[in-house]
Amino acid sequence: MRKRGYSRDMIRSSLKGQLLVATPLLGDANFERAVILLLEHTEDGAVGVVLNRPSANHFVDPLPDWYGFAAYPPVVFVGGPVGQGSAIGLARARHPEPIDGIEGWNQVVGSVGTVDLTLDPDDVPVGIEEVRVFSGYAGWGGGQLEDEVASGAWFVIDAEQDDALSTNPDGLWRWVLRRQTGKLAVFANFPHDPTLN
Repeated sequence: MRKRGYSRDMIRSSLKGQLLVATPLLGDANFERAVILLLEHTEDGAVGVVLNRPSANHFVDPLPDWYGFAAYPPVVFVGGPVGQGSAIGLARARHPEPIDGIEGWNQVVGSVGTVDLTLDPDDVPVGIEEVRVFSGYAGWGGGQLEDEVASGAWFVIDAEQDDALSTNPDGLWRWVLRRQTGKLAVFANFPHDPTLN
């Protein structure tokens, strides 16, 4: 687990494959109680998808060839406010070992990675077990994410591969915080509206 409250200079390595969990201090309606899996993070910026924003759009409509691999719930998720209409596929490979450097596949955490949705599912060499589709993504320019983390807007937490394709996305924010140790776990009980306490 990584702890909040560290300076921008302390984030020297890539946070790819880590979770960003919105803190109550974030103050952005787009990301209230969001859990984001970082797909890429370099000195030029970062890209991730919000794991807990299912939409009402059924998965089969935009990608009928992939429907047989749809993770539950089988709907398109809102990956973030950037690039709405673009599709990012996040999939679990059948192979138990992390596999990277394969055309159409980019390993992110464990056996979970991004997959090229323009391919036929049977043509992806890693063998797809299940896939979730995200419309849009969350993005940061160089240094922007580091500044937000340093200001206390995000908790940076180690991802578990089951987080990416959670069957209970609505409970993911609370679940990810609850499994932490120490003071961080207390935030799982933070009320939606603290003024009602």
